Amino acid sequence: QVQLVESGGGLVQTGGSLRLSCTAASGAIRTYVMGWFRQAPGKDRDFVATIDYSGGHTDYADSAKGRFTISRDNDKNTMYLQMKSLKPEDTAVYYCAAKRGYTSDVTGDYAYWGQGTQVAVSS
Repeated sequence: QVQLVESGGGLVQTGGSLRLSCTAASGAIRTYVMGWFRQAPGKDRDFVATIDYSGGHTDYADSAKGRFTISRDNDKNTMYLQMKSLKPEDTAVYYCAAKRGYTSDVTGDYAYWGQGTQVAVSS
């Protein structure tokens, strides 16, 4: 079991950057596939990016490709999401999640979730 805590959210202007972090308060993320998801008000929780155990394989939602980069440092027990060229439509609560097995873009495949960190992009 792993307990996840997100940080790094905030308010940024259009075109700005943020780096989100996801740290395991308990457990070791090295034994999990990790993912980032986001949920805007009144909308479903959507896939953003996923990364395998070693960081050698990543996958992104079309909305994130070219602007977001997912990475992990297993020694620091932390995963990251570097976000650049932010747009107002990126405004959402961002969640990190963990699962066993293969990378996935399906919300229901992930067993463990953090509480989320708010990202707001002003126009």
